[in-house]
Parts: sequence; structure tokens; C-alpha cells
Amino acid sequence: MRFCELREKEVINLCNCNRLGCVVDVELNMCNGCIEAIIVPGPCRICGLFGYDSEYIIPFECIRKIGPDIIMVEICEDKFKHKCGKG
Repeated sequence: MRFCELREKEVINLCNCNRLGCVVDVELNMCNGCIEAIIVPGPCRICGLFGYDSEYIIPFECIRKIGPDIIMVEICEDKFKHKCGKG
């Protein structure tokens, strides 16, 4: 699967059926070329006008199924939510 195909899929959390958004990036292991995690933007700031201040970094082992339109994950959202590094 190509990254552009992965980006078109919406990520759904099976624990609470929340829509997390679409994949915006991946973390790769440079030694073996495997995907370590997918990155999904967190909730928007004010009305979505000012971008995102956090993101979900979801380890590959938390992915339960990749379907034609969605990626199903099983995570505790608070545990995998990280502040975006703005400098």
C-alpha cells in the first residue's frame, strides 16, 4: 500500500467509536523500513481556523484492521495524544 492510499483512510477508535481523522504522517524504522506508527491530527483549535495543537501518535500494533475506507485502531486517546512541537 502506498502512503497516498493510507492518507485517504479515516481512523476510527474502536474503544469509543470516535473518528480521529485521517493519517497525515507515519513514523518509519530506518533500519528495517517498517512503519512504527501512524500520525493523526488531534482536535482542532477554535473552529478549525488555527490548525491543530496536538496529534495522535498511534503505534502500528494498535491498528486492528485496515479496510478500503477506514483504519480501525484500539487506543486510549489520552495516552497517545501528544502536543505538536511548534518552535
